[in-house]
Amino acid sequence: TDEILSRLACLLYSLYACDCYSCVFSEIVHEDVKMSSDGESDPASSSDDVQSPVKVRMRNKKISTEDINKRLSLPADIRLPDDYLEKFNVIGPALFEQPISRRLRRVSLSEIGFGKLETYIKLDKLGEGTYATVYKGRSKLTENLVALKEIRLEHEEGAPCTAIREVSLLKDLKHANIVTLHDIIHTQKSLTLVFEYLDKDLKQYLDDCGNVIHVHNVKLFLFQLLRGLSYCHRRKVLHRDLKPQNLLINERGELKLADFGLARAKSIPTKTYSNEVVTLWYRPPDILLGSTDYSTHIDMWGVGCIFYEMATGRPLFPGSTVEEELHFIFKLLGTPTEQTWPGITSNEEFVAFNYPQYKAERLSNHTPRCRAAHILLLLTHQDPCDSFGKKRISADESMNHSYFSNLGKRVKLLPDTTSIFTLPEIQLEKEAMRPTAAAPDPANSPNRRRSMLF
Repeated sequence: TDEILSRLACLLYSLYACDCYSCVFSEIVHEDVKMSSDGESDPASSSDDVQSPVKVRMRNKKISTEDINKRLSLPADIRLPDDYLEKFNVIGPALFEQPISRRLRRVSLSEIGFGKLETYIKLDKLGEGTYATVYKGRSKLTENLVALKEIRLEHEEGAPCTAIREVSLLKDLKHANIVTLHDIIHTQKSLTLVFEYLDKDLKQYLDDCGNVIHVHNVKLFLFQLLRGLSYCHRRKVLHRDLKPQNLLINERGELKLADFGLARAKSIPTKTYSNEVVTLWYRPPDILLGSTDYSTHIDMWGVGCIFYEMATGRPLFPGSTVEEELHFIFKLLGTPTEQTWPGITSNEEFVAFNYPQYKAERLSNHTPRCRAAHILLLLTHQDPCDSFGKKRISADESMNHSYFSNLGKRVKLLPDTTSIFTLPEIQLEKEAMRPTAAAPDPANSPNRRRSMLF
């Protein structure tokens, strides 16, 4: 059953986490093994007696912090413990003479301070949700601010499946527009995920500038959202919970996707998934009507809704129930027919709601600051007759839209881990900060969680 599989997954993760941090450093130092090319240990061979020039040089060279950072793939700003560098110069050649095993790397990271609660100082409580409490903290290794997502572990249930999913996905997603997972700390009572700290989410940004974001900044935020999402979709990962609270922004203007607790790695052919995904305001109509067979188009509908909200300062479809949400959608895009949505008249929920036959409105009438059809393209694809289908424009296609032409060509050629703000021609415009306009507060809606990290 699903419950048994869920508990088995939690057990396997707990065993894995314990293995990661329970090794003793001395066990590795005295191992007489040779590492194969895949990082695993092989029996020592007679060729070990041959001394390569590289090994001789390493033995005669004093190992530096930079050497260790490169060898263990650590950030350049890591501050190693005072006694660690001295210890490393004693046992260091074991790390530099041969490929490093996964086990040796884990134990080395543990010696430095990774995987330990005492490495991080809690500063402020940022919020609390059903499964987790989020704190602002500081890393003793870098002196940088971090976000500590402390997930409570139930005695019988173990780690929530959303936490396991988030960890497994974020370990492999390395992109300038995706929040970085720095560390994982596993104890008997909690699982703490250590993320990079960003100043606010998009919802808070909207509030701070009175729900009127500079039109240039709207374009920069949208491009970064599409850039991060394109990276996920190329790796067959669906976010499934896009909303302003799950988009984090720092002072530089970098926007990053966060909260992958509902994300899924999508197989080919597409599996059947739950339709209880995506916060209501950003959920596409096919999912609202019970479809469980979906792909990347589920995220692109959310992108269009977020684009509209950034451009206008108000949510596009602020329904409080599924029926009301669909009513808002059909009133703007037109009530679907067999021509625009084949099979819709056989959908029991659609028939039961008995919606009026609305005609599609011109979306440009609702977005005077964005001039027309860019939002329509993102919401529905180029063909208005496919408004409710699965041919919505992709993240990659959206990034090549003429709307972004004034950002230049170089912004599309950057490496995945490089911020768009490394280009001198890309700069955030200063916002006119003013009191928040009277508008429905999405934070008070039962369909939204208060923080992107819960």
